[in-house]
Amino acid sequence: MKALTLAVAVSALAIGAAGVAAAQTDHAGYNHPGWGQDQGASHQWQRGERMGYNDWSTAQPVDYRQHHLSRPHRGYEWRESNGRYVMAAVATGVIASAIINGGR
Repeated sequence: MKALTLAVAVSALAIGAAGVAAAQTDHAGYNHPGWGQDQGASHQWQRGERMGYNDWSTAQPVDYRQHHLSRPHRGYEWRESNGRYVMAAVATGVIASAIINGGR
């Protein structure tokens, strides 16, 4: 029984360490644990994906009223990235909506 408990504890520690190692770190060394991997400027964003920290910070903020977009949910923000309007969670980068920018 002790061996089983020890094996479970070691597995839990290994899995936790792997999660920390996979966390996104920006150029200043700040850790963004909920952010996804950066995809680059040519990526076509889809609902449910996570924007990486650098992708989020390089995407331009959008005034949803000026572009006739729906009001973002609390904690979400519209950004323009590679010809798409993307509404994503500010804290995690999870995309709730992605719309092709037809005026580009």
